[in-house]
Amino acid sequence: MKKEFDFLGKRKIAFFLSGGLIIIGVISLILKGGPNYGIDFSGGALIHLKFSEEIKVSDLSMLRSVLRDIKDLQIQRSAELGKEKTEIYIRFKAEKEEDLKHVKDLIIKRFRRFTDSSEEWVGPSIGKELKRLALLAILFALGGMILYISWRFKFNFAVAAVAALIHDVLIAVGILSLIDKELSIPIIASLLTIIGYSLNDTIVVFDRIRENLRLLGRKMNYLQILNTSINQTLNRTIITSLTTLFAVLALYIFGGGAIHDFSFVLLIGVFVGTYSSIFVATPILFAWKR
Repeated sequence: MKKEFDFLGKRKIAFFLSGGLIIIGVISLILKGGPNYGIDFSGGALIHLKFSEEIKVSDLSMLRSVLRDIKDLQIQRSAELGKEKTEIYIRFKAEKEEDLKHVKDLIIKRFRRFTDSSEEWVGPSIGKELKRLALLAILFALGGMILYISWRFKFNFAVAAVAALIHDVLIAVGILSLIDKELSIPIIASLLTIIGYSLNDTIVVFDRIRENLRLLGRKMNYLQILNTSINQTLNRTIITSLTTLFAVLALYIFGGGAIHDFSFVLLIGVFVGTYSSIFVATPILFAWKR
């Protein structure tokens, strides 16, 4: 007889681990005054400069001197973001698009050595609207999932699944806060992708639980049925998670700067989503039953 793992027997350890990670993330958010919103949400301007050679500290000092009168100026070398040392990111407050043009003209006039550049600008009102729409997107996604799972299964299954999804999002946002990553539109897209991925994994486990409740309800107690269902879907969960992980890892390594943050959050989501389907959603079902 194939040996089964006692996943539910480790539920208290899992709850302690999850609670600790969420608390650490929330404390980080509180200490930093909330998420580190990118230009998409906070408004402002970003100029990205590329150079043919490594950027030195003296280059940054000269650039700061040229732009010393610009409000809320932030200058970062790409090396500080874990990328090559030949790029600079310049962020600053820009009420109107003319402010971006003024800064670009200053850079071109006094700092000519860059080989390529790009810029973007988002007005304060546009940033607030994007922030509102991003929050609504996440809330509508969670609300729709509660309705769908309540209809397909039962309300207690819906509560357990959505609790696991909220757990996944909180841990991902907490990790982003700890490493000081900006919250941008691509990251919101990756959080919604995490929700979909995690829910799909959870639905597979729940479907097997529902089937086993009908087939094994007289032979096993509720705890045994939950454990058996997780074990029966474990091979599928591992294979799906590994294939997804390899694909996302390839995006993270070879995808370039445009999708670097998106794929990074997905890497977090693959691990956390798989974990929560086993150690969060199903134990909540058991706690509800008790």
